[in-house]
Amino acid sequence: MAAGKDFDPELVRGLKALAETTFPKRCRCCNRVFNDVADYVMQTEAMPNGRRSLKQSLDDDGKVIVDLFRNCPCGSTLMDSFGNRRDATPQGEARRLRFDELMDYLVGRGLATDSARQELLKLLRGEASELLSTLPPSATGNL
Repeated sequence: MAAGKDFDPELVRGLKALAETTFPKRCRCCNRVFNDVADYVMQTEAMPNGRRSLKQSLDDDGKVIVDLFRNCPCGSTLMDSFGNRRDATPQGEARRLRFDELMDYLVGRGLATDSARQELLKLLRGEASELLSTLPPSATGNL
């Protein structure tokens, strides 16, 4: 199969939006550089022998990510993950700890874990949360 001819351009556009921070990518064997997702797909080939190029897995938070396997022209198998936008900085870690504290607080107040997560994510996206706005104040006021 010719390089880059086995992927729908719409899929490449969607993956590109998820992978902005992982490029440029370099092959460790031949040092070829792939500047972005489109370049990566166009310069590489699908996995041989009908093996699947896409694999779904879960990140540390249980969110779905997609691993894209491609073969570099030098023959090396490359992989990139799409969907994991975890901020590995100390600020990102502090935000995750605070999010976990808020989750514990809301679950302790009687919200189901899934509901608490969805409502907190709404707030983080700048959306209103009717459920959280109607939650009565804690008797202890601790958070």
